[in-house]
Amino acid sequence: MAKSKKTLTTSSGAPVDDNQNSLSAGPRGPLVMEDHVLFEKMATFNRERIPERVVHAKGAGAYGTLTVTTDITQYTKAKIFSAVGKTTECFVRFSTVGGESGSADTARDPRGFAIKFYTDEGNWDLVGNNTPVFFIRDPMKFDNFIHSQKRCPQRHVKSPTMMWDYWSLSPESLHQVTMLFSDRGTPQSYRHMNGYGSHTFSLINAEGKRVWVKFHIKTEQGTACFTDAEANRLAGTDPDHSIRDLFDAIEKANFPRWRMHVQIMPEEDAATYYVNPFDLTKVWRHSDYPLIEVATLELNRNPSNYFAEVEQAAFAPSNIVPGIGFSPDKVLQGRILSYTDAQRYRLGVNHESLPVNRPQCPVHTYHRDGAMRYDDNSGNAPNYEPNSFGGPHEDPGYRQPPAPLEGGAVDRYDQRQDGDDFCQAGDLYRVMSAEQQQELIDNIVASMETVPEEIQRRQIGHFTKADADYGGRVADGLGLGGER
Repeated sequence: MAKSKKTLTTSSGAPVDDNQNSLSAGPRGPLVMEDHVLFEKMATFNRERIPERVVHAKGAGAYGTLTVTTDITQYTKAKIFSAVGKTTECFVRFSTVGGESGSADTARDPRGFAIKFYTDEGNWDLVGNNTPVFFIRDPMKFDNFIHSQKRCPQRHVKSPTMMWDYWSLSPESLHQVTMLFSDRGTPQSYRHMNGYGSHTFSLINAEGKRVWVKFHIKTEQGTACFTDAEANRLAGTDPDHSIRDLFDAIEKANFPRWRMHVQIMPEEDAATYYVNPFDLTKVWRHSDYPLIEVATLELNRNPSNYFAEVEQAAFAPSNIVPGIGFSPDKVLQGRILSYTDAQRYRLGVNHESLPVNRPQCPVHTYHRDGAMRYDDNSGNAPNYEPNSFGGPHEDPGYRQPPAPLEGGAVDRYDQRQDGDDFCQAGDLYRVMSAEQQQELIDNIVASMETVPEEIQRRQIGHFTKADADYGGRVADGLGLGGER
């Protein structure tokens, strides 16, 4: 394939020197606000569709409760976890990712698993998926990845060539691709799948001590998945299967339940762990950091109006509460900016005042005016701070402890230098049963059979680096195998 001689530029025409890596303070440090290229990409991407969500367009939602089952106050001062038996109301939205609002629920796709907890100290949004990893480790790549999964610009149809071309040129995607083309890529319903915060977050206790954490939401209904043939059949006969299933189960008082678990990593372990613990394409071994059960999640009330409560539900990873914090995970850092920007564009600057998004605790801000301001706009209270008239003021008592910052200059660090895009994908393949391996191979071959041979061979090389048997069987299925 011919290589372009055109230089990529920003919208203002400035040449782009690196379109793969965000600016960060050191290789594992947080992102910096001067990265105007990243912000332009993310802001532009958020505005590509009106008014439908660009991703996660089709979904289902329900209200429920989180009930604490284990004391973890040694790790966090968050009031949501302050006592065993404490109950917090929540709203959960499940979704497909790549398809439009009218797409089939059974498409081979990750599934969104977003939870809004209405805590005593504000809303905490845990905005995750049904997989513990993702396709990319740097937000600079996000819009390009999604574009590769959307419709071809010329023909306006989904393109396996676009998908596999991108994945084959981005081997960091291999771990998630392996999950996607396993049976996990077509869950039988939203009730029968797990959820994950996916990112590394932090917990902070009353003494100001920080640990790193990953959240796991394990279904009590048991995981269940469709075969590729079953999923394709339902796409034609019952494309709204998952939406209907969730609503009907709750209406019949068959309330779905999940158990929330955490993995806890001491802050100092991050520097020596065998993989970068802030890399979204990696998992932490359970043998290293075992799952600790924390709480039970139950969904027990359906929305009364889909648009008002499900479509207008707005989630953002930036919505955290005291005792829960971020990490240097670069994709998380990008989402902190991107999600709130998307909601302000999609729903308006006052979207947090909509009933489904409104915190159940007191809210005191200096925000005024803007579209859809339907309350008293804070009356005659001054809208500046500091002021002499009793307005809300900062409280240093909620300050988080200083975050560790790895030394190094602000630069665009290549996040693919460690060369380990294959180890965990291979580990996943090897723990699959023979039946699961065969289903994975069959699904990949069916998806890749129309893709140009150059791209097929490039991707087979990635499968082979993960596991020789994995790559060899895909090659055989595509008629590209040789002696092994």
